[in-house]
Amino acid sequence: MSYTGNVTVGGPADAHELARLIISKAAVGPMNNNAYLLRCRATGAQLLVDAAAEPATLLELIGDDGITAVVTTHRHGDHWGALAEVVAATGATTYAGRPDAEGIPVPTDVPLDDGDTLTFGDIELTVRRLTGHTPGSVALVYDDPDGHPHLFTGDSLFPGGVGNTHGDPAAFAALLHDVETRLFATLPDETWVYPGHGADTTLGAERPQLPAWRERGW
Repeated sequence: MSYTGNVTVGGPADAHELARLIISKAAVGPMNNNAYLLRCRATGAQLLVDAAAEPATLLELIGDDGITAVVTTHRHGDHWGALAEVVAATGATTYAGRPDAEGIPVPTDVPLDDGDTLTFGDIELTVRRLTGHTPGSVALVYDDPDGHPHLFTGDSLFPGGVGNTHGDPAAFAALLHDVETRLFATLPDETWVYPGHGADTTLGAERPQLPAWRERGW
């Protein structure tokens, strides 16, 4: 497999080619955000996770086939900086976690709750709400019928820890609880994790560190 997930702002996207889905990862903007273009092989339907920045870059990645949907993983501005331009150019339906929708200036067409399913082409994604980094952050699970799950976590889970909870012990406890119960407890170690910034990881690589994260409190 040639995919590494190591991308840089201004550099090319990296494509993770699965049997039924192609996941293209690009880094954009001053905060090195990851944006993910998901393409159903059977139908050509496409969905974008986080129109973070650099609309021209994202529209070039999307190409002439357009997108049916954009999912914003949470309400922080570095994850929706290009949303208005991308939606205006493509007419895509917008999705975001219900509690975060009011904090995103582009209207959310479909608010998401934990356990919801989102379908494009022949691909189905399951929504997992992860409270703590923001009230309504969401992760998306693609349970590959031909392999292992793939997980898009926004800023709620990274290599080495959960997302920033800004020194709030209650928010950290909530996020760690949701990450443990809704991700680690339900998905196998082989699950590939695509975070909102930086390198990819797997749940298996991170699982042994959970006690240390709990003890350090961040």
